[in-house]
Amino acid sequence: MRNVIKRLATATALTASATFAGAQTQGVTDDEIVIGSVNDLSGIFAAVGVPATKGANVVFDRVNAAGGIHGRTIRFVVEDNGYQMPRAMQGYNKLLNRDKVFAMLLSLGTPMNLAGFKLLDPKGIPTVAPLSAARQMLQEPMDNKFTAFSTYFDQSRVGVKYLAQQFESQSVCSMYLPTDFGQEILEGSIAGAEAAGINFVAETTHKPDETEFVGSLSKLKEEGCDIVTIALGVRQAITVVGTAKKMGLTDMKFLGTSASFLTVVAQVPGGVTDGFYAAASWQDLWARADQPAPAAFIEEYKAATGEDPVGFSMLGYSAAETMVKALEAAGPDLTSEGFIAAMETLDYQDELIGNHMTFGPDDHQGADSIYVSVVENGSWTLVYEE
Repeated sequence: MRNVIKRLATATALTASATFAGAQTQGVTDDEIVIGSVNDLSGIFAAVGVPATKGANVVFDRVNAAGGIHGRTIRFVVEDNGYQMPRAMQGYNKLLNRDKVFAMLLSLGTPMNLAGFKLLDPKGIPTVAPLSAARQMLQEPMDNKFTAFSTYFDQSRVGVKYLAQQFESQSVCSMYLPTDFGQEILEGSIAGAEAAGINFVAETTHKPDETEFVGSLSKLKEEGCDIVTIALGVRQAITVVGTAKKMGLTDMKFLGTSASFLTVVAQVPGGVTDGFYAAASWQDLWARADQPAPAAFIEEYKAATGEDPVGFSMLGYSAAETMVKALEAAGPDLTSEGFIAAMETLDYQDELIGNHMTFGPDDHQGADSIYVSVVENGSWTLVYEE
């Protein structure tokens, strides 16, 4: 009798332990998984954040309509940071403490993500595909962080070297926001100049709401800048290129990173951005619209939203597909540890983006590729890849 009681007690303890462990998986219930994002829906990078979150929702709506993942639907909660730190921290606190998110997806902004990590890391909340290509997105502890693409540093380095070789440039300069985002692009620009055997000669820093760049461009002209890298807001980058043309600075080559590689940048009326370069880690959507995967995505996105997709719609969609693959691989007994282990097994060709995505225990960066494109007649044209 004592043995029976002992076995029953042990079984009860194990059941209670399993129930308690399941209860500790934040953001997971029997019928729902809560995914969060702190994004820019109204600030200087809204042209990135809005389409990216729409693209993700197309995937999650389709998955939910088919019954979810292992019987759980996905609830995607997006908080607008307006690219402002106080609002970003409000968003992180809400998602962590009120919504109890299981993981974060597509959160935008280098400084915002870095601040958010201080809240996420102690709880082991996974961060997937942040909308920042900063090297710090994989800072320690790295186990709960997964990025999709190459870094701003490498994009700037490769882009500067390519332009220097193509145009026999001698001097590199940079215009940037004095943030972690801008600092990394500055460092990549200097490294690119060194790799090309030329000089980095000048820099100008700017505020997020700055709209007048004549003085800064005049300074860079005096310094003899041949290549100017840009780490600014989307509208600012467009304004800089347009202002330079009005000033007759036609020999100055402007280079952005993935933060500037947007459909809206290429499609500015009047050819304002023609000749603007960007080094990013994916290929332009509309340049490949006749290929099967991009064509299918364009059709699905338009049917779901009534709008034409842009490049970051594609990135949001792709990131959500990565999240779904990992959730499926993690199985029905979903925990943070199981999800992280599942992410580390992913190895697939992303036909939509044009990259091979592979993760592992010591590799949390999905793709390493870098593509340099230039705006020609209102569209991005691929000119180099590495």
